[in-house]
Amino acid sequence: MTDEWWRGSVTYQVYPRSFQDSDGDGIGDLKGITERLRHIASLGVDAVWLSPIFRSPMADMGYDVSDYTDIDPLFGTLEDFDHLVEKAHEFGLKVIVDQVISHSSDQHPFFVESRKGGDNPKADWYVWADAKPDGTPPNNWPSVFGGSAWEWDGHRKQYYLHNFLTSQPDFNFHNPEVQDWLLGTMRFWLERGVDGFRLDTVNYYFHDARLRNNPRRRIAPQVNPYEMQLHKFSKSQPENLDFLARLRVLMDEYGASTVGEVGDSTRAVEIMAEYTSGQQHLHQAYSFDMLGPEFTPKHFRSKIETFFRKAPDGWPTWAFSNHDVIRHLTRWQDHGADQDSLAKLAAAMLLSFPGSVCLYQGEELGQTETDLEFHELTDPPGIRFWPDYKGRDGCRTPMVWDNATNTQAGFTTGTPWLPIKAPQQSRNVAGQEANEHSVLHFYRHMLEFRSARPELHGRETATFLRAPDPVLLLQRGSLLCAFNLGTETRRVSLPKGAAEDLSGPSQAAALTGALLGRKLELGPNGFAFIELQ
Repeated sequence: MTDEWWRGSVTYQVYPRSFQDSDGDGIGDLKGITERLRHIASLGVDAVWLSPIFRSPMADMGYDVSDYTDIDPLFGTLEDFDHLVEKAHEFGLKVIVDQVISHSSDQHPFFVESRKGGDNPKADWYVWADAKPDGTPPNNWPSVFGGSAWEWDGHRKQYYLHNFLTSQPDFNFHNPEVQDWLLGTMRFWLERGVDGFRLDTVNYYFHDARLRNNPRRRIAPQVNPYEMQLHKFSKSQPENLDFLARLRVLMDEYGASTVGEVGDSTRAVEIMAEYTSGQQHLHQAYSFDMLGPEFTPKHFRSKIETFFRKAPDGWPTWAFSNHDVIRHLTRWQDHGADQDSLAKLAAAMLLSFPGSVCLYQGEELGQTETDLEFHELTDPPGIRFWPDYKGRDGCRTPMVWDNATNTQAGFTTGTPWLPIKAPQQSRNVAGQEANEHSVLHFYRHMLEFRSARPELHGRETATFLRAPDPVLLLQRGSLLCAFNLGTETRRVSLPKGAAEDLSGPSQAAALTGALLGRKLELGPNGFAFIELQ
């Protein structure tokens, strides 16, 4: 790893509540993660990302922070965190922590003080505005989690802005003191040895100071009408770039990295490019463009090509699953010949894309979404919009380490905070360790292959070649990568110079490609890596 260790890296995301419980309370913790670092390191990844572990009332499972410089007792102590960082570094793993600074919990002391009135030191640390003459909110901005983004405070007699839950008030980034303080909290963790930050909702930091209404977006209403607006003024403001420049100076001081989450349904790739172009802002950014239902060569190609066209010197991070979306094997199940074949195809494809990669815990097992009943839910938007939207709990159920019949799956000795059901428990670590053809072993083969091929993790961009749908064909340096996204056998013509089928990762797949002269035959969900001369 160089000073640019993040470039082309593979990060493994841990959802701490659901990774490993060390004390039997049914909730994962830092000691449990430390116990399982060997599994993460054995995959061949470069870094581990920890979803929020700071003090929080857990209204949004830690994405509502009440203390930015302490660990929530659910997860352990600062000493437990320091030990985790030390052990991770011994395994050669970088540690990235989730930093949620667009908003805090309404229980944060600064918000408690801010809502007392307009004459206290924290009065302008959050976004406050008067009601319209008829008592309605200042403008038409909606909350991502439903309803207005404005909540009335009876004591201060003003509305405050919350892009998410009413218990997640937005910081006022137009106040330089807020920026200074938040950067100081990040320095606290850098001093403890963290290697970088995943920045939650990075394009939500600033709002339009004039509070102008968002324009209408002419689409049919979905379960949540949030997307019926073009969010021109409520997020992605130009002032954000100046703050990201300040943040970059701090990161460079410590040799740390940033990866920003860009939330936008209309121009996410463009914002990713803007935020990572040059050397002044984010190191990397990702969006939800590959976290949805689309599974076509055209879709993947368009997102990658658009990014590098907009920011040839920028750097993306790609992911197929995370803690906010339905797991990709469930989203794309109609495109799979079978579950294992689809899992291996997705891994081979993702790990061949230009940029960095993030894998979500359980992805290496070919894990699927857990089907939960209403009474089992904990996620606020799932509870609010049930049954049309079931929330995010289904992708957050605990990691399955073994096939013990007590439904605890080696995760806990107590009752898990979310249920572990039979379809998920059947795809456990112990069982796949014993099967050399398992998805788990394939991920290790594929990560080893990626690491050994500089074309796959360096600055080499992808050149997409013409191929019949649903085949995706891209060239990375001297390596030709071919993927059949369909469930029927396909043949494609190869360019001149195709020398040999590199069998390393392909041998671990259930269905692989075969060279037939100048033709490549790909079985259902088949793929191949061809050396070009």
